[in-house]
Amino acid sequence: MGNPQLVLFNSMSKQKEVFKTRVEGQVSMYVCGITPYDFSHIGHARAYVAFDVLYRYLKHLGYEVKYVRNFTDIDDKIIKRANESGEDPLSLSHRFSEAFLQDVAELQCLPPTHEPRVSDHIEQIKDMITKIMKNGYGYTIEGDVYFSIDNFPDYCQLSGRKLDDNRAGGGGRVSVDLRKQNPADFALWKAAKPGEPSWDSPWGPGRPGWHIECSAMSAQYLGDAFDIHGGGKDLIFPHHENELAQSRAACPEHKVSYWMHNGFVNKDNQKMSKSDDNFFTIRDIIARYHPLALRFFLMRTHYRSDVNYSDRQLETASDRVFYIYQTLYECQQALSPFRQENIQGQVPVDVKELIDKFHSDFSASMSDDLHTAAVLDDLMEPLKAINSTLKKFKGKKQQRPLILTLLALEKKVNDVLGILGLLGRSCAEVLQRLKDKALWRAGLTEEQVLQLIEDRNLARKNKEYETSDKIRKELYDKGIALMDEPKGTVWRPCEPPE
Repeated sequence: MGNPQLVLFNSMSKQKEVFKTRVEGQVSMYVCGITPYDFSHIGHARAYVAFDVLYRYLKHLGYEVKYVRNFTDIDDKIIKRANESGEDPLSLSHRFSEAFLQDVAELQCLPPTHEPRVSDHIEQIKDMITKIMKNGYGYTIEGDVYFSIDNFPDYCQLSGRKLDDNRAGGGGRVSVDLRKQNPADFALWKAAKPGEPSWDSPWGPGRPGWHIECSAMSAQYLGDAFDIHGGGKDLIFPHHENELAQSRAACPEHKVSYWMHNGFVNKDNQKMSKSDDNFFTIRDIIARYHPLALRFFLMRTHYRSDVNYSDRQLETASDRVFYIYQTLYECQQALSPFRQENIQGQVPVDVKELIDKFHSDFSASMSDDLHTAAVLDDLMEPLKAINSTLKKFKGKKQQRPLILTLLALEKKVNDVLGILGLLGRSCAEVLQRLKDKALWRAGLTEEQVLQLIEDRNLARKNKEYETSDKIRKELYDKGIALMDEPKGTVWRPCEPPE
């Protein structure tokens, strides 16, 4: 079964395009990284999970992918925060960069090929500014260097904005400077100020502007032309617009084949951001929910659409992840006595048809601009098939077709979870962590839950059904479901009622 052609939405053309690499079998991809002045929020998680899914899918398709994601470790916001805390700016940014790497590892984002930091690439940045100046696109004022947008006729080609829409600066990083030739001209190099890190340059001591950093680092690792440039849609203007202008001003042959941008995470329909102080950090969320639940929640919405955060949606995602792993765990337990037997044979025709359909639907959805939400919906079919097979499995003597069915379904589900980055280290470990988080949200310990199960059993024995129902309902209201099984009552996390 072949894969359909991969189609991706290109922000430059504003339409989906068939993905064709510059070099056959190889993909070059640059994704703008964080400015590490605080713990990362789930808006960051949205971006890096989205591009991790793309990275994983490209690798699944057989491409050799060079993936670069930077750290903007010198910036106005970092300097401001460091001055407030009395910390060295580079020390502060290093600390939050390391915290970010821990957070995205928890979300099962694969490490990029390269993770350059601005502070290690000052020479490359100065070289690019020198080229821009030499080609007539930059000018100096008292140690500051600015890009002249009037000299670059293609400015706003990516964003489609009109020049009179443009404000000076961008991203809260630059204030209005009346010395500039055009208010929308942006800084390539900032003259040194007291108490700020600085480096020597042909224009005097200073530090890079925000936008030039990514232009220089993408050129350093991927060359002047590469396949994919990604980031949040808030970066289209000014950051990516300015990057594009700088890179072409320095090297007219510069070309990005596909510009890709992810949607926001909103809280109460307003973009979540540090500057508006309406954000949850990744750490806030994964203290309460399994990291796989957060990843699942983010993938439930198409990467280009905005997603509205709510605890309810995290509860739903957590419940879905529990169902996936409980199913796989029970499948593992049923198959464990037969793993060594090397059972051969044909998978039943109806099961093969189900697996083939799931595979073709998966390929069609992922190749259509990474439609992860459709894949997660489709995933329920093979899981339901596993559960229905497990019910038949118990006590059957003619087990070979059932074993072959379970082995085939388990493999396909695990393969897809792996491509999506949703495959945990072990089912038992994932389930235990999901249960631990549910207990934490309920404000209970496992001992307390087990004691309540005992109290309920006693009430049922004494035919005090009102009491037993009350215990069950109180636990359910806290997200703990009781399941009466032949071997006794067990508990599992559940979505509490709204």
